[in-house]
Amino acid sequence: MTQAAVSEDVWSIKRVLTWAADDLRRRGNDSARLDVELLLGHVIGLDRIGLIMQSERPLAAAELSRFRELFKRRRAGEPVAYLLGAREFYGLSLRVDGRVLVPRPDSERLVEVALLRTRARSMLGQALDMCTGSGCIAIAFARQRPTWNVTASDISEDALAVARDNAHRTGAIRNLRLVGGSLFAPVAGQRFDLVTANPPYIPAGDIESLPVDVRDFEPRLALDGGPDGLDLVREIVKQAPAHLTPGGLLALEIAFDQGPRTADLLRELGYQDVAIAKDLGGRDRVVSGYGPP
Repeated sequence: MTQAAVSEDVWSIKRVLTWAADDLRRRGNDSARLDVELLLGHVIGLDRIGLIMQSERPLAAAELSRFRELFKRRRAGEPVAYLLGAREFYGLSLRVDGRVLVPRPDSERLVEVALLRTRARSMLGQALDMCTGSGCIAIAFARQRPTWNVTASDISEDALAVARDNAHRTGAIRNLRLVGGSLFAPVAGQRFDLVTANPPYIPAGDIESLPVDVRDFEPRLALDGGPDGLDLVREIVKQAPAHLTPGGLLALEIAFDQGPRTADLLRELGYQDVAIAKDLGGRDRVVSGYGPP
């Protein structure tokens, strides 16, 4: 057997990455190279620098088989975070799977707004995070405000199971409790200095046009916000005053084109100092305001 014939049978790290990235790129994947680097690194236990340093290393048969399995699922559109079983959010590694939305970097803006606009009472407070999903917002806030008591709620028991696991793994469980139910129902009669939510806000008619990894894999319950995307936003804005302490803050994540409409909803109901915060791409992302007097 010639040397050329042997090399054709050898799948090195470099060769696998090049082939797999080209394949995904041809299918319209804008993050093809990053995706395959993350998947292969996950399989063989190397970070991206390690993949470069060991680019000529051949893959063992078991490694190649495992990578191919994950790659086929990514090719079909399954989110990388689900394939890896984890996603970083606000410096924390959180477990995620098909029971919850994949935490996005833009959602970190909600944490930042919540921290900034409650800094006057940073030592002690009560916070509620609704539609918590993986628990990313509640956990990040609880870690930053360890002297606060944080409650996280979701209508999905499956989502709460994921959030509970993440709360234990990150240590946030010390000042975080999780409750099941719709919006404010599980906390009837309670008041909070901060209420946050990343509710479903995609207009129902737009869901079919979403990228396949969102449309076909992420939970529809966490996406569908009704005809104009604001069904739950309206309910939260309407119900929140009965659950806010004097001067308490409501902060909501919204779609990039829902900022002015959501801000108007808050102002119409008497919320004070209403503000719109932009995300990393300069788009409207968080609307917040202090409860009516």
